[in-house]
Amino acid sequence: MSASIDSLEALNSVIGNALVLVSQLDTVVSNIATQKQTNHENKPEPADEQLAAATGPLDALSLAHDSTALIKAHSTKISLLIINEPFTPTAIAKVLRELADGPVPSLAAAVEVCTPERYTRTIQQDLAWRAGRVLKEVKQLLSRIPKDGKVLSDAKKNASAGAAGGRGSIATTGVLWSACDDVMAFAKRGFAGALAYKVEQLRDTLKDVMEELKEWGEETDDGDDDEDEDSEDEEGDPVSEATAQLESTSISGTRDAQDILDDLMNCQRHIPRDDPEKIRERLDSCLKRLRLTTLLYQATVKRRLKPLPHLPPDLRSETQGRLDEIMFVLRRIPERFGSLALAFYELDRSEIDRLMDDCFFDAFAASELLVKPWEGEKDEFTDWALRFQVEIKKG
Repeated sequence: MSASIDSLEALNSVIGNALVLVSQLDTVVSNIATQKQTNHENKPEPADEQLAAATGPLDALSLAHDSTALIKAHSTKISLLIINEPFTPTAIAKVLRELADGPVPSLAAAVEVCTPERYTRTIQQDLAWRAGRVLKEVKQLLSRIPKDGKVLSDAKKNASAGAAGGRGSIATTGVLWSACDDVMAFAKRGFAGALAYKVEQLRDTLKDVMEELKEWGEETDDGDDDEDEDSEDEEGDPVSEATAQLESTSISGTRDAQDILDDLMNCQRHIPRDDPEKIRERLDSCLKRLRLTTLLYQATVKRRLKPLPHLPPDLRSETQGRLDEIMFVLRRIPERFGSLALAFYELDRSEIDRLMDDCFFDAFAASELLVKPWEGEKDEFTDWALRFQVEIKKG
């Protein structure tokens, strides 16, 4: 009996130490994920240079992939050990020590080694965000390990995500597996593939905005303007109210942000038949150039990102700094188009004009950054980008 009590106390000590470690590493990784400033003039620390000289450059993405695969395997063992008889504290403690001594710190190290100078800020932050999800879910699983020496009850094992006491160990393990799979898929894409995947996601967002604007533009108010105005005077502008709600609602608020967005879509006004503000003319110009912008994203993936190597270029290359400039603008464009769509829904001519200028200036700036190939002065895409600039200025 004494040995059993000792082994249980030892297990609880290991659990406590592992939770502290994972929490500390999660903080480090989360800080990297939220950093905004990029400084490519900073050189690697001497220790990094010494390591690279002794062992060759470490592939951060491969390290992240292998570490996460081990986290998934060890977590699976823990998940099985805490639900199956007999409860074996020594076996669980052994797996926990292996997890805390190897793959967990290795995953955090992979994020740190994935420096912006070598991998770009974009890849480092995307990896950090995904690694942070893994570490948070590891903490969730560790917190479900029984401390009383008994396997989990059916309720604690099978509870769904929406259960009052929180999700059970099986659901928690499933979420952790999903987070691990996400890191491994990201890492397998490599340097070029990770950037291309990001731009493809941004292009899809632009396409969604374009489709929503098209659908909105196909409907026209029936002309009961006086009645609508009276209603708005009494109840306030429904679009402005929904927008204000969205801005004031936190993620953890009682009302889901998606509900407010749905309300916003439902309360849109449409272009009046007489269209005194020439909104439709502006919408047609916007849609034409928005389509051009989605083509820019598609061409960027094909002509500039996919030709990049699977591993990042040499640190002496200027490619990484240029890529971060490009990605910064490409990420900002869909956000601005989202704001532009809201301005259309509000029939706010001055805001439409201002945001259209911002959107298409950014599109022009992105094409300018992409005009030259990574090596040399000109290629086939150069001519296309120059034609794009001429078309995007029209309207």
